[in-house]
Amino acid sequence: MALINKIREKSGWAVGAIAIGLGVFVVGGDLLGPNSRLLGNNANTVGEIAGEEIEFQEFDQVLQQVKADYENRTGRAANEGELAMLREQAWNQLIFKIALQKEYDRLGIEVTEEELADMVQGNNIHPAVQQAFTNPQTGEFDRNQVVQYLQNLDQMGPEARPMWVNFEQSIYADRLQSKYMNLLTKTVYITDTEAKNYYQAQNASANIRALFVPFVSVSDSAVQVTDAQLQDYYDRNKELYKVDEGRSVEFVTIPVNASPEDSSYINQEIGTLSQQFAAATNDSAFVNANSDVPFDGTYRNPGQLPEPLRNQLPLEEGKVYGPYTENGTLALFKITDVREADASAVRASHILIRPENDTPEAKAAAQAKAQDVLTQIRNGADFAQMAAQHGTDGTASTGGDLGWFPQGQMVSEFDEAVFNYSGTGLLPNLVETEYGYHIVKVTAPKSNQEYQIAGVQRAIEPSESTRDAAYAVADELSGTSESAEELRENVARNPSLVKEEATAIGKNNIVVNNLNNARELVRWAYAKDTDVGDVSPVFEIDDQFVVATLTNKREKGYAKLEDVREELTAAVRNELKAQQIIAKLEGQQGSLDEIAASYGPDASVRTADNVTFASTAIPGLGVEPVAVGKAFGLKPGARTAPFEGQSGVLMVELTQMNPAPEINDFSNVKEQLSGTRTNSVQSNAFEAIREKADVKDNRVRFF
Repeated sequence: MALINKIREKSGWAVGAIAIGLGVFVVGGDLLGPNSRLLGNNANTVGEIAGEEIEFQEFDQVLQQVKADYENRTGRAANEGELAMLREQAWNQLIFKIALQKEYDRLGIEVTEEELADMVQGNNIHPAVQQAFTNPQTGEFDRNQVVQYLQNLDQMGPEARPMWVNFEQSIYADRLQSKYMNLLTKTVYITDTEAKNYYQAQNASANIRALFVPFVSVSDSAVQVTDAQLQDYYDRNKELYKVDEGRSVEFVTIPVNASPEDSSYINQEIGTLSQQFAAATNDSAFVNANSDVPFDGTYRNPGQLPEPLRNQLPLEEGKVYGPYTENGTLALFKITDVREADASAVRASHILIRPENDTPEAKAAAQAKAQDVLTQIRNGADFAQMAAQHGTDGTASTGGDLGWFPQGQMVSEFDEAVFNYSGTGLLPNLVETEYGYHIVKVTAPKSNQEYQIAGVQRAIEPSESTRDAAYAVADELSGTSESAEELRENVARNPSLVKEEATAIGKNNIVVNNLNNARELVRWAYAKDTDVGDVSPVFEIDDQFVVATLTNKREKGYAKLEDVREELTAAVRNELKAQQIIAKLEGQQGSLDEIAASYGPDASVRTADNVTFASTAIPGLGVEPVAVGKAFGLKPGARTAPFEGQSGVLMVELTQMNPAPEINDFSNVKEQLSGTRTNSVQSNAFEAIREKADVKDNRVRFF
């Protein structure tokens, strides 16, 4: 049975390898969901990959296998969020299997029966087989275990043979993938010139000065953007505006929160339970029968108690404390047992003054400062405020509070000082440790008692009548709104309702803004009979009702100009501002400083040393690839004409070129560049295959 379990675990071996190897191919919904489009009217078709229609049954078979593997590994059923992830994995596996198999067939890549046998029990054992059939005594692969396993396969139960077939298929797929990967990898070759250029780009640097005039120095009102200019910019930069399929909605949420009447009812119920709890003779049974959280018999020191109980120390055995309200929960606590602990616990605060270094002078200065702070606190200064002002560790932001801690947890000098102090209050002397000098205040006396508590905890939940009232509001909003405009008008008339907007929702999205389980809303937005302006029925999402209207359908391809008008306007406005700035700078003589002074206060000159060609960024100016490229094309002392950058207009002057150190052996550079190029070749090839496969994803109709 243990060996069968190992085979079950290893049957997913290739799936993991495929996921790593594919890289960009399995990045999830952002590539495979929104990039696709709905199919025709075939009700059983989940999608299409490389011209092959994928029927629901075929997809479901893969999904069930992926789901079974996941649940075997985790030991529990997948929740809704995990199911969405598993559906994505199953879809990716189908894309991988179908699209790449066509490439394998075209290139003649195959794994023969003889090769498969060799991987299982021959001379070239597959790593997954080696791991599954390792002799526990020797730690080595045992071929006899494989032979014995295969001979007894039919005697191991009905699931054994299908499991083995799946295992063989996984290593078969992994070998195919390895061959294809190797074929791609062998295409990578780095010449000496490439290695030298790469080395120079990484190690040569330039010292530059740059005159910079930001776009914001010209007011938006000084630039008028016309529709013709927007169209011209769009046509020139159309490739920047490729988009995936998406939907935009406006929606209103009606939360289902407990009403004051609900809270009052639960408080009355807790009041009755408090009396019964005090009289109960079997506290654990009472808790399990009346609490949302089962009985936990753990003994706790004061620092581990709920905060309301810590404020009541010392606690009495048999007494019921509460009710307390916290995070939407009402709680009663009964002390069921009190016992002496092996170690005491205490609560304290401190202010740590660290020396700047290990020199005697630095330590003396830190001690003097700590003594001064201690004196101020003795004279009435607030401890927490002094901790916030002078503390040098993470507790400064919490007034120096260390919370409760048991004896032996802190460094010995600190531990001894605190636990030898009786009662509460400010320790009279500084405590020196390896970290520095501490001003210490004991805020709760040490205690060696541990408490066993029984807690009755009830969530303050909305009643059915409260839920019905919230639904009635949502239902009326949906029923009286026949268009997006009517929905907006109805929301405007009700000040308690707030409208939100979500744009570019992918067809496989689960989350929409702050709605975490909005799958039904997404499916409605992508339904074929949902048109722009339609208003949805009421959706129950988490603890709220939602009504939405579809405001935009975006198809895969190039964005409509109107959909990106705001973004285009900003880009064109910057172009026009750049033209104005350049016109003012052109023809000016003198140094960059003189030109900046002549231009006005909006112009500044920045200095940046050791700028590398590969970085594309200039310290103090940010990412400016054009500026970096122009700088490396200059001779020392030369400068560029004014030109448009990322966030303003620049003039770049090269003050010094720092050549890369001379080396004779570029083998390490070649190896580094080869690794980068290999990864790029593989990911680019897979992306090209995916694009060629023309994946059409229609899962939104089913899930």
